[in-house]
Amino acid sequence: MILEQRTYVLHTGASLDEYLDAYESIGLPVQRRILQGFVGYFTTEFGRQNELNHFWAYPDLEVRRERREQLAEDKDWQRCLAIIRPMIMTMENRIMYPTSFSPIRELPIDARGQYGTAFAEADGSGGAA
Repeated sequence: MILEQRTYVLHTGASLDEYLDAYESIGLPVQRRILQGFVGYFTTEFGRQNELNHFWAYPDLEVRRERREQLAEDKDWQRCLAIIRPMIMTMENRIMYPTSFSPIRELPIDARGQYGTAFAEADGSGGAA
């Protein structure tokens, strides 16, 4: 399993709300359908301003390549890009591999037995408060 972190920094003056609205309503549904493995999307409160981080899990690099190729061809994704791409100043992505003790090591993510993590147990117990 691999985890991809994509970091975008918006231009000063770009509207974070407009970006997130367009992404949530147009881009995210397409990405969830094609990429699958959506882990989360986050904005910064401290540190670099106007920064967005999103995380995607894939079985391996080849599956990631195939899915990203499909995404690039999707008309709804292209429509989303036409709205959000001008707002983005920088883009960075990194691929990470889990350690042997990471609570996320394989797909689908199964949190059973992962005491002291942010992931709830199947019965709803556990997880960070």
